[in-house]
Amino acid sequence: MKNSPTCSTRRRALSVAGAALLCLAALVLSLCLGAAGIPLPRLWEALVHGGEGIEARVLWYARAPRAAACLLAGAALSVSGAVIQSVLANPLAAPNIIGVNAGAGLAVSVCCAVGASGWAAAGAAFFGALGAVMLVVALAQRTGASRSTVALGGVAVGSFLSAVTEAVAVLSPEAGVGTADFRVGGFSAVSPARLAPAGALILLALAAAFSLCSELDVLSLGEETAHGLGLGVRRMRLAFLTIAALLAGASVSFAGSLGFVGLVVPHIARRFTGGESRWLLPMCALSGGALVTLCDLAARLLFAPYELPAGVLLSAVGAPFFVLLLLRRRRGRIHD
Repeated sequence: MKNSPTCSTRRRALSVAGAALLCLAALVLSLCLGAAGIPLPRLWEALVHGGEGIEARVLWYARAPRAAACLLAGAALSVSGAVIQSVLANPLAAPNIIGVNAGAGLAVSVCCAVGASGWAAAGAAFFGALGAVMLVVALAQRTGASRSTVALGGVAVGSFLSAVTEAVAVLSPEAGVGTADFRVGGFSAVSPARLAPAGALILLALAAAFSLCSELDVLSLGEETAHGLGLGVRRMRLAFLTIAALLAGASVSFAGSLGFVGLVVPHIARRFTGGESRWLLPMCALSGGALVTLCDLAARLLFAPYELPAGVLLSAVGAPFFVLLLLRRRRGRIHD
């Protein structure tokens, strides 16, 4: 009974439900806690009836957009990481590691330099992210690279794109000011106008990813097996990489370069749900949203009245996790 499909399904459902509760708790804490605390009864009153009081203004003009941004960015980066790992068959792949975030960041910097924002910035971030991931995949196919070499090639591409971003920031004062927060990653400058276009793209991409779970599972079996099962491998690989780039690029356009979310969350989620995408992707979305929201909350509260960028705490958590994965790989627990 322990290993029966019913028990396995029950465990996965309970894991996803637990992640949903954690996400909800993180959202409530993010809305309630801060320099001006909002008690739960007042929070409920403001959510239901609105109002023009100080607490309602703090909620609707500051806390709610920031909490929504955290949830969207965490979900987008986590699902993007899970998709990239499945498509590239590489457990070390993630949006920040293979240069996806750097490509989106370069596009956002160029937009800041020319004064573009809103839908233009979100769209440019998507095309920058897509260009970066396609470059890495093309290099890997051209050289016949192994999975670990794909990750290293992505690091090289990301470093080059980051260098170009820094050059744009130096040469254009407008870009330097506009991307100061972006380079670390955080939510202090998020506004509804900035969040709306990227949020719409993220929700669209999440819906597309969830609707293609079966195809993603088949693709993760390997190119020959997927061909044998009748899947158009090149077409589906391009579709999934486009979805992953859209998720990461849209997130970077308002949250900046948040490191390691797309690496850490999928690995943790697989421990609870396994690799089946119809369970893994929702688990990643909920867990990623909760992680980023809690890190942003900690960044606001730990050193009050000073505020750390959320990207600092995420990097502090993600870097040791990445080193642990490399050590496990060296010991043969993660196979090429």
